[in-house]
Amino acid sequence: MNQGLIQETLQAVTGAEVGIDFVIAPSNHRPPLVATDGEDGDSPSTNGHQNGHENGVEADVAPAPSELNARFRFSSFVVGHNSQFAHAAAKAVAEAPGDSYNPLFLYGGVGLGKTHLMHAIGHEVHDRFPRKRVVYLTSEQFTNEVISSIATARMGEFRHKYRTVDVLLIDDVQFLAGKDRTKEEFFHTFNALHEINKQIVISSDRPPKEIPTLEDRLRSRFEWGLIADIQPPDFETRLAILHSKLGGRTSLVPEEVLNFIAHKVQRNIRELEGALTRVQAFAAVHQRSVDEDEAARLLADIIPAGTRKPINVDRIQLLVADFYNITLEDMKSKRRDKHIVFPRQVAMFLVREETPSSLPAIGKAFGGRDHTTALHSIEKIANELKEDERLRFEVQAIRERLYAE
Repeated sequence: MNQGLIQETLQAVTGAEVGIDFVIAPSNHRPPLVATDGEDGDSPSTNGHQNGHENGVEADVAPAPSELNARFRFSSFVVGHNSQFAHAAAKAVAEAPGDSYNPLFLYGGVGLGKTHLMHAIGHEVHDRFPRKRVVYLTSEQFTNEVISSIATARMGEFRHKYRTVDVLLIDDVQFLAGKDRTKEEFFHTFNALHEINKQIVISSDRPPKEIPTLEDRLRSRFEWGLIADIQPPDFETRLAILHSKLGGRTSLVPEEVLNFIAHKVQRNIRELEGALTRVQAFAAVHQRSVDEDEAARLLADIIPAGTRKPINVDRIQLLVADFYNITLEDMKSKRRDKHIVFPRQVAMFLVREETPSSLPAIGKAFGGRDHTTALHSIEKIANELKEDERLRFEVQAIRERLYAE
């Protein structure tokens, strides 16, 4: 189209003479990504980060979500038996959003790592697929935005914002229960995203079927994909978390104190890390190592004094006998039945690990056996623990009971 034709058209429309000048405006935005391989440009970045150019063409990279915690990445998540399945599912979703497990529903108690995994998914998606829009928010934030959008008559903007994302991460979804308008908006947002294969990740403190007043239509959608739970960490995982947080700096917080904290603080990871931070701060201020007695005093509000039964031979024998469904008399008897010998050996091992008892004292406590029998039993269990995962689980379960009472 030339200048004369444009001028004639404008004059016909306006009924007045019109002059035209052409001005080239400077570009204020980056050109969109041009996919040179016939794809849509959402392929993973080869090095985990987009450098802004691909084959000489500048890439349109979505900004990193500011609401994501920089510390919460897969690399900083300590995986244990309690979280192995949830971690694997989260990784699969981050590597192929919209293709695997949609939606992904994570549930577990407070402070067990659900939010960490959700942030890790967000970071990983942004690193692998820089053009994808990732949004993380809590259900409370979602509710507040619904209320604000209704009050300001901007529901159209609200819907566009959340129905055009590539990955929606919504935390603590149980708090949507009872909020009818918010549930309605979330229901339609869920449908809009799911229909175009956009990834949805949801977390809650309980599985969908246990969320009160949650509508069946939402509950059924939460169950469309994969439901993965996170349990409280076992002793080994708690100890690994403490080591990870210390980063190898154990000079001021020695191993026996870490073991003490891991044994005593069992409810959740948040409380575990808080206990370590308190002990670390005390050690740093006083510029010296902390011993177990000092750690116990520092954590008295978390581990109240006098609330734990003493750990001794009698308690260990009783707990092990109960765990393996034998009698205390069997434990101390001379019987050599396999179903009795094995629990007896486990009990001897735990007595050696958890009390200051000598080998002769251990042998005596188990039916008057000599110290060589006690040593053989202890070494046998110690060696089997290296290879037998089921035995590790059983010993840990007994330890949990020992320190929980």
